[in-house]
Amino acid sequence: MSHEKQFYINGQWVAPKGDRTVDVINPATEEAVATIALGNEEDVDIAVAAARKAFETYSQTSREERIALLERILEIYQRRSEEFARAISLEMGAPAKLSKHAQAPSGTGHFAAALKALKEFEFEERIGNTLVVKEPIGVCGLITPWNWPINQLACKIAPALATGCTMVLKPSEVAPLSALLLAEVLDEAGVPAGVFNLVNGDGPTVGSAMSAHPDIDMMSFTGSTGAGRQVMKNGAETIKRVALELGGKSANILLDDANLEKMVAHGVMSCMNNSGQSCNAPTRMLVPNNRMDEAAAIAKAVSAKVKAGAPDAPDTVIGPVVSKAQWSKIQDLIGKGIEEGAQLVVGGTGRPEGLDKGYYVQPTIFSHVTTDMTIAREEIFGPVLSIIGYEDEADAIRIANDTRYGLSGYVSSGDLDRARNVARQIRTGMVHLNGAPLDNNAPFGGYKESGNGREWGHYGLEDFLEVKSIFGYYAEK
Repeated sequence: MSHEKQFYINGQWVAPKGDRTVDVINPATEEAVATIALGNEEDVDIAVAAARKAFETYSQTSREERIALLERILEIYQRRSEEFARAISLEMGAPAKLSKHAQAPSGTGHFAAALKALKEFEFEERIGNTLVVKEPIGVCGLITPWNWPINQLACKIAPALATGCTMVLKPSEVAPLSALLLAEVLDEAGVPAGVFNLVNGDGPTVGSAMSAHPDIDMMSFTGSTGAGRQVMKNGAETIKRVALELGGKSANILLDDANLEKMVAHGVMSCMNNSGQSCNAPTRMLVPNNRMDEAAAIAKAVSAKVKAGAPDAPDTVIGPVVSKAQWSKIQDLIGKGIEEGAQLVVGGTGRPEGLDKGYYVQPTIFSHVTTDMTIAREEIFGPVLSIIGYEDEADAIRIANDTRYGLSGYVSSGDLDRARNVARQIRTGMVHLNGAPLDNNAPFGGYKESGNGREWGHYGLEDFLEVKSIFGYYAEK
């Protein structure tokens, strides 16, 4: 890769208009591994103009043309999958196994899901004498985060391409290397000039210019709730569509008939995965009050398997968190949990033993957490689990819903019908029953301050489409 100090605009790698740069830090070593250019408003204007011009023709392409394009992208992406895995480990610290078997393949998964959805999608519907058509919304601004970088790139870019939209992408400046690689893939696949544009930059400059831009028709943002709120405010002036996938504080309800040993173990490992840096992580484990000590003991035993270490070490389970700022925030919140009286089962502040460099966090578990504690209410975004007790099923549901977030939920029970009933009462966009995994073809998104809109599969296409009614279309001549 040789484009760190360039942007991809109108089918070409171009020099930025300004001279600002930022180092990309490897969180495992705290050393710079690349230096990228940071864009400004002029770069955004040029990229948007290219996307606006390209929309005139790309919006008119056939389903078959877009299917062929996605198939070419998939072929090239798969050929370069190992490069994506290495880049992701380097830029955000994911263990090599996680990068190779989960992070990098997520790109394949979302392009494949968008391809499947495109083949099946109904873009037209007859209602009486009216033809209802779904058309591409226009120029889309895409802002993506650092925690699952290629996952979020693919689940925005793929549906935008599938529906006939054009776009300007601002990936996270913290983890931009995989985005540059993807731009190379799209270029090789023959994405028409101006359809896909990439401008690196920070949120206050490039992100704000995009979300307020009068020629961007839609913003799709994944990141923190605070930043999402700002994107929505900036977009309000031009009444653009704003799709948001934001934070979470997901409850993991273990009902009194669940296999406690199995599901506590599953919950611990799910919470710690990706160093806890997943918006849908099950960070609040709800257990019956009379089984709190038992659950804590199981969780402590399981935590011994969560080895923090260098991303390239074969026995590493979790790597560092992404940055010094993130590390410091997590340390403060762990300290807050201790200060407010939660029982520290394992872990705590500081780096894990034997690691004196890198943004490593001890896998940390608190028990006897009460719902008014900071660690029960704030999104920590690190390998920190809070175990909360409940009296009965109704109390568990109440606690699960007692949050400003509503992204995901988890319910485990020996009785599937009981788990299904509880799931219907959880105010979240997603619920996992008895450890069921995600499905790339099903919608991903949340309620409340976890965002709006849905990504993945055919629901992901809907966000990039406008609906038009043509009255009298079928009237007799």
